[in-house]
Amino acid sequence: MTDGYADGSSAEWFRQARRDWIAGRIDDLADMLEAACTGLYDLLPDDLGNRRLAAAATLARVAAHEARAEPVAETSRMLERLIPGSHRHDLPGAARELRSRLAAWGEPAVWSWNAAAWEELALWWWRRHQPRTGDPAREFAEWSSRWSAEIPWNGDIDEPEQAPRRHGRTLVTPAAFFASEPEPLRLLAHAVLRSPRTVAAVEDAVLLREEHLQGAGHLRWLAEQQASVDRLEAWRRVQQESGSEATRAFLAELSEAVKRYATLVLQPVVDALSTCERAVLDGSRPGPHRNAADYLDTFLDWQVQSDDDAWRDEAPSADVARRARELRERGETTWQGVRGSVPVWYHIVTSPQEKAAALAYSGRPSASVVRVRTGDDDVTVPGLSLFEGLFDESDESADWYPDPGIGVPYDPDSASDLCALLALAQLGHARLEFLTVHADGTVRTLRAVRAQVREDDAKAYRRWALAALAELAPDPEDLADLIARDEEEGTDQPDETSGAGGTEHGGSDGEPSTEPGGSSADRRTANGALPPELLGKVRALLRKAEDRAATEEEARAFLAKATELMAKYGIEQAMLHDLDAPAGPVDKVVGVHPPYAKEMRRLLSWIAEAMRCRSVYPGGKANRHRVHLFGHEGDIQAVEVLFASLRLQMLDGADRADRAHRPVGEDARAYKRSWMLGFIREVTDRVRAAQEAARTEAEHEQKAAQGTERAGRSVALVLADRSALVEARLNDRYPKLGKARPTKFKGTGYWQGRVDGRRADIGGPTVVPEPRSEQLIG
Repeated sequence: MTDGYADGSSAEWFRQARRDWIAGRIDDLADMLEAACTGLYDLLPDDLGNRRLAAAATLARVAAHEARAEPVAETSRMLERLIPGSHRHDLPGAARELRSRLAAWGEPAVWSWNAAAWEELALWWWRRHQPRTGDPAREFAEWSSRWSAEIPWNGDIDEPEQAPRRHGRTLVTPAAFFASEPEPLRLLAHAVLRSPRTVAAVEDAVLLREEHLQGAGHLRWLAEQQASVDRLEAWRRVQQESGSEATRAFLAELSEAVKRYATLVLQPVVDALSTCERAVLDGSRPGPHRNAADYLDTFLDWQVQSDDDAWRDEAPSADVARRARELRERGETTWQGVRGSVPVWYHIVTSPQEKAAALAYSGRPSASVVRVRTGDDDVTVPGLSLFEGLFDESDESADWYPDPGIGVPYDPDSASDLCALLALAQLGHARLEFLTVHADGTVRTLRAVRAQVREDDAKAYRRWALAALAELAPDPEDLADLIARDEEEGTDQPDETSGAGGTEHGGSDGEPSTEPGGSSADRRTANGALPPELLGKVRALLRKAEDRAATEEEARAFLAKATELMAKYGIEQAMLHDLDAPAGPVDKVVGVHPPYAKEMRRLLSWIAEAMRCRSVYPGGKANRHRVHLFGHEGDIQAVEVLFASLRLQMLDGADRADRAHRPVGEDARAYKRSWMLGFIREVTDRVRAAQEAARTEAEHEQKAAQGTERAGRSVALVLADRSALVEARLNDRYPKLGKARPTKFKGTGYWQGRVDGRRADIGGPTVVPEPRSEQLIG
């Protein structure tokens, strides 16, 4: 515990830690704008002051517009007021581009339910650092006009560490606070706070919260003091149960002193923080708020993000238009989706009455806006019309203009449906898109409006969704597997070798591609697939390496021999094909399966990169468990063989590491995931090192053969040309590729995974290029 600040320096340290954290988060937001929309970043004028501050505030403002479901046209008007000479630039295009990328970057500050709070913080921080003209009223008016927003004035948010002074107190630790209490009480409080059990419990409590605090040192300090208070109260309750009447009276005084500290010191500081800081601090507490963030993080990561066209105000995107035509043919009119991180309901207007009601809808919260019954009894019927029961077409005098309601279809056993409901409850509103389908098949937007949910309803939906999700997936880390299972059960899934995304993404037709006119047997020989006798020998060696009865040295030897055979064969075939008839690369879609499907996908793709292949995550919900491999046939086959073995080693090693090394109190799944990331990194690093050794040996052998007819081109040149052919095939199939999201992990097993990865002993597989980051369809 931070007793080092009991001398009165706590407030000073708190102030500096807060400044450092806010400055760092502002830089994070500025970096995001620069990377996501470089053109807009470069357009920001110098008269806004520090470009980084202006960039962070701009990003936060755009995110807040998206959260409020405001039209893109309004975002572009805001940018026009911000940027002089804006008529010379495509600001609507920049606004669409930026808004379409917000959710995909995985930055919690720009998710819909957080955006407004971070907008406030960014604008306040920008205002604090602008030069003054000496006329505060004029400055405020000009800034507000330029930003099209109320920019917060200085207030409690400026110096929350000074808030306890209103009660004649200063910001101190509990130990310092109790120093002024009478001696018996002071000695008891200090003894409890400094006991090893209390110190360990506080450290554990803070550790569990730390991963959610986004690196905020000042919030960590508050969390530590809150944990100290909780431990004091917990100790007091235990002692009071068995104490005498005098002891209980004395412990009641301790309880009152603890409450005074919480009320007069901690709570004023928390209340004076900005909205987003309070949300970060509250969200770090174990319980429903934190779990909501964890569940929604996984849910958003699972969503297929729309492209830039989805943010056009004047017409629906191509995906929405296609879906509208398909549903209209089936007689359906309503469906739900997520645009960015905002829940969206689409409704096809089919009658004059519906059109009138859609145009008259105010967007205000009312009992009819969202109809969800929570509990075990009757649930909303799936597919309920937005307008069901609002008017009787047979009654010409019926009111045409009530608020259209959203019937939320959900399955209480569906993780996807529950997360969608949680997203709606967390944000407090949804976006409604009213569409019309014309006789010629064109789809147009009649109106887009934000439908707000009553606050009491939102709270009820949140409680119910969280309770149901906690029952389905007590650990949010398990949510991805549940969502995958939902989709596999609700969709006709192709088998593992079917298309990697269909025609929409230009996916593979399944089997490894071939040159025209060649038979399967001819193709396997020409492309250098592993011969049956070699493949049988390799698999036998790998089975021996995987055998738990084998010693570590034996396993290393078996696996080293297997990978050595594959490595030598791969390079030999590359050189032979260069001298004879060069064979083109092929591609194949490989399926991976839970548990830990994401880690398995990463293991497969990184092994592929290390063995002269390329990998793509095809995108789309149907392809969440698939990796599209590109390479020469023998290399792809070697990748699959090695992946099958390392997958088993990784699962087994994660279980052993969990039992032997996981810290007490740490979540087992989080520890295993972080261990797997370390294991994958170490294994692929060693594969690259082994490749260099294999290539060097082949080059030495080639130099020894100088002057013979079969010497040919250098090994390096042949392998580089083969890699270029693979790259060309990938680019032809997927002309637009985007970077995969950065990996986020919570556990502490990463370095142990690297240590154990050194013992996995993958031998000497064939690898030339440096590892590339995973790719997905852009």
